[in-house]
Amino acid sequence: MDNPKSYCKAVRHLDALNVHRIYHDTAYGFPINTDNELFERLMLEINQAGLSWTTILNKQNNFKQAYHQFDIETVAQYTQTDINRLLNNAGIIRNKLKINAAIENAKTILVLQSQFGSFKNWLDNHHPKTKDEWVKIFKKIFKFTGGEIVNEFLMSIGYLPCPHDEDCPVREQIVAQNPSWNQV
Repeated sequence: MDNPKSYCKAVRHLDALNVHRIYHDTAYGFPINTDNELFERLMLEINQAGLSWTTILNKQNNFKQAYHQFDIETVAQYTQTDINRLLNNAGIIRNKLKINAAIENAKTILVLQSQFGSFKNWLDNHHPKTKDEWVKIFKKIFKFTGGEIVNEFLMSIGYLPCPHDEDCPVREQIVAQNPSWNQV
C-alpha cells in the first residue's frame, strides 16, 4: 500500500476480498468480548513486529490452526514439542521469542482470569488510561509488548480512540457498539 493519510483511505478502493479491506471493515476498532479473541489479536500484533500487517493478515488462519484457535488454556500448557512444531510451521511467523511470548502471555492471562474473572474484565478494570499508561502496564506483565504493539492492540479492540476517519462508514458501526473509548 502507498502512504495514504489513514488506513481508511488506504483500503477505500481495494477489492472487497482484499485482506486489508476485510480487516478494516469487519475487525479493526470493533470491540472484542471473548478472551480467546483478545488473546488472538494481541498475538497477531506481537507477531507483526518487524513485519508487514499484510503478512500477518495473510497468515491469520494459519496462526489460528497452529495455536489451537488461540485457546488460552491450551497455549499456556505448550511444551517443547509444541514449540518445535511451531518453529517448523512455515505457515506462521517462526520466531522463538514470539512463540515463547505467546505461551507466557497465555499463562499471564490465566492469572488475570483468576483474579478478575476474564482478560476483558482486567482491561475494563484499568480503563480509561492513556496510551502511555497502558504501555507501562502491559510492559510490566506481558512479554514482547512495546508501545506500538500496545497502541495497535488497544485501538483495534476499542479501548483507545477509534482509528477510523470521521467520514468512514465503519466508524458509525463501531460507535453503535459503544466501544470502551466511547464510554468515558
